[in-house]
Amino acid sequence: MNDRKPAKGGVDPRLLEILVCPITKGPLDYDAERQELISRQAGLAYPIRDGIPIMLPDEARPLED
Repeated sequence: MNDRKPAKGGVDPRLLEILVCPITKGPLDYDAERQELISRQAGLAYPIRDGIPIMLPDEARPLED
């Protein structure tokens, strides 16, 4: 049986391990407080809505410098 529990916001930790930035194909950092996946290489933050990462560049917000 799977003993992994969803991260805060309902995101499955296994999903977070395999997701990459759709632009750079680089790694993503999970920001639990803001419910976002951060691509430092692309300078974008992808939102997580209802536990579902929205991996569309048009939906991402630019990171502040």
